Amino acid sequence: MKFLLLIHHVAENEIEEGLRVQLLSESVQLCHELNRNGQYVHASPLHPSSETISVKVRDGQRLVTDGPFAETREQIGGYFMVEANNIEEAVDIAGRLPSARIGTVEVRPVRAIEGLP
Repeated sequence: MKFLLLIHHVAENEIEEGLRVQLLSESVQLCHELNRNGQYVHASPLHPSSETISVKVRDGQRLVTDGPFAETREQIGGYFMVEANNIEEAVDIAGRLPSARIGTVEVRPVRAIEGLP
């Protein structure tokens, strides 16, 4: 089963440069370990929320606004997509993410939808 691990933390520019580099290095190492175990699907950091554009459609009209949907100090800084046998195993992986030490990792099961490529 696939799980999306959403990483929430303060903006990247609020993280001390040495710590940011260390966390990224540890994340890359973890990706390689998960890959060896057949659990890695994909992972990537995201650009800051200041580069976000939100889109919604109401009454047939597309509304586009700059910035994230929610105003908050924390933002989604990146994600991991992993394979795990169950939620407990996914939570274990989330606890190993370096970013869990400076923020929060949200663990969400991914629905399998038949017919998608």
